[in-house]
Amino acid sequence: MHPRIPRQSARDQDRPPQVAPDGDARLSAELAAVVSGARRRALRDGDRQVDTAHLLHSLLDADPEACAVFEDEPHLPRLLGYLVQRSIGYGLRWQGTVEDSGAVPVVTAPGTTLGADPATAAAEGFSPLAAEAMEYARVRAGHRDGGPARGVDLLVAILVDPGSRAVEVLARAGIDAGEVRARLDGLLPGGLGGRPRRTDR
Repeated sequence: MHPRIPRQSARDQDRPPQVAPDGDARLSAELAAVVSGARRRALRDGDRQVDTAHLLHSLLDADPEACAVFEDEPHLPRLLGYLVQRSIGYGLRWQGTVEDSGAVPVVTAPGTTLGADPATAAAEGFSPLAAEAMEYARVRAGHRDGGPARGVDLLVAILVDPGSRAVEVLARAGIDAGEVRARLDGLLPGGLGGRPRRTDR
């Protein structure tokens, strides 16, 4: 059985993550800035790929709408502390590993699925889960009003998979990802219903 992520040579492992342009017309200017910030964090921390925890950290730092979802959260300081100390704390065990829970892909329409190809995700500098979350956010925005994806679209996307690093760090900080999604339900026009979502196996 072949691994989902192609093995990298020792020479490739010494290279920094490849960076794709963030000028995607399907991203709002705010979300493009969030993605750029997540890329810088990954490079600074020596991580080979941007994962969902990088995206969460950048959303909290750079996107006021996404940050507002946590404004009444008593455990927010603890969450930020975990994220800031990632490279010297709990996140050390993530180094050299790929964020990919192997969960089922996102369903976008009857008979079609949307999932990140592992090789493509690696080439763009995203973990498979982070790449899938980015595409999920774009599709959500398209279903909502056809406009570019916003930070709250990405926040929903990184919390969908219970195996994501974003959900793991929230749990470590004492924050329930389900409760965060409930808050987002009131923020997004039309709520979360009718949006692309994962299906059960």
